[in-house]
Amino acid sequence: MSRQNYTFTSESVSEGHPDKVCDRISDAVLDAFLTEEPNARVACETFATSGMVVIGGEVGLSDEDRLKNFMGSISQIARDCIKDIGYEQEQFHWNTCRVLNFLHEQSAHIAQGVDREGAGDQGIMFGYAVDETPELMPAPIQYAHAILRRLSEARKSGAEPDLRPDAKSQLSIRYEGGRPVEVSSIVLSTQHADEGQTSDDIRAIVEPYIREVLPADWITEKTEWWVNPTGTFVIGGPDGDAGLTGRKIIVDTYGGAAPHGGGAFSGKDPTKVDRSAAYAARYLAKNVVAAGLARRCAIQLSYAIGVAKPLSVYVDTYGTGSVDEVAIERAVTDVMDLTPLGIRSRLDLNKPIYQRTSAYGHFGRAPDDEGGFSWERTDLVEALKKAAG
Repeated sequence: MSRQNYTFTSESVSEGHPDKVCDRISDAVLDAFLTEEPNARVACETFATSGMVVIGGEVGLSDEDRLKNFMGSISQIARDCIKDIGYEQEQFHWNTCRVLNFLHEQSAHIAQGVDREGAGDQGIMFGYAVDETPELMPAPIQYAHAILRRLSEARKSGAEPDLRPDAKSQLSIRYEGGRPVEVSSIVLSTQHADEGQTSDDIRAIVEPYIREVLPADWITEKTEWWVNPTGTFVIGGPDGDAGLTGRKIIVDTYGGAAPHGGGAFSGKDPTKVDRSAAYAARYLAKNVVAAGLARRCAIQLSYAIGVAKPLSVYVDTYGTGSVDEVAIERAVTDVMDLTPLGIRSRLDLNKPIYQRTSAYGHFGRAPDDEGGFSWERTDLVEALKKAAG
């Protein structure tokens, strides 16, 4: 039996965090290539610092001349992302920063395995679900994301003109009997407009939005508030700290509440199982919990480069399962083809749906009409119940 009474903490970062700026640009490049050709190959990395963005990695289209022509659009893609995020600082402005493009054609040695419909690399991927929120996500990371999403909406709408793009949140949530019952501390650091603004000034701006997002009875007199605890936070984004694609893998997934295989998501096309198999594992784990087969479920998948079928499938229900874990392992492989092609087909991943995933988590989001977050559907519930016996 796992612990029932404890405090667990997770953090999130906003779309204006330097690493998230890079994730956004990498995923925007991916979306642009997939718009051009659904089977495009992309492994795009971005680095950002004061006044500069550097883009590199491997890409591929079926026509080399078209690929060469397409390279000319990369700089504008990056600028459009920075503009939408909201950076117009003197040292980091969407219109004046340098954008260097070092993308090149995908290695033929990597392509040969993927072209046979094998995995794009070796590795292990995890999916996780738990019944403590409606989205079947761990509460600390789900609400840490929700706070920053709400503040971003207020900033972009003009309702809070003193807020700026760079921000971080952190929630410590107390569990009793295995269920979240109280927020013991709230940490919120947000970039703001004026050096004269104090921590109290910023708290007055953000507190109503935080209370709007969190369950009302979770904030008590004991809850500790730490809003801009260092004081001034005017210099932010890549002007204050360098950013890099793929550095926020725990923020992107389950906030540390579940294992992580180590692979980042952003900038990778769905032939890369780091991304697509992690989405498949979440899809299956969420459906296992939604089906009532367990209250909490982690699924591990493993792959080898150029090999189609997963090498292993492992299920852990942490003692919360209503059926044996071996039965669930058998059921998930019965209801879904877990080859890279099978995953892409089932979840319809060859679409330009990735830019929207680059901030506020890849999981716990609502599926949309364009095919985004398809891995959040719960359409395998009845099939899993039947397959698990």
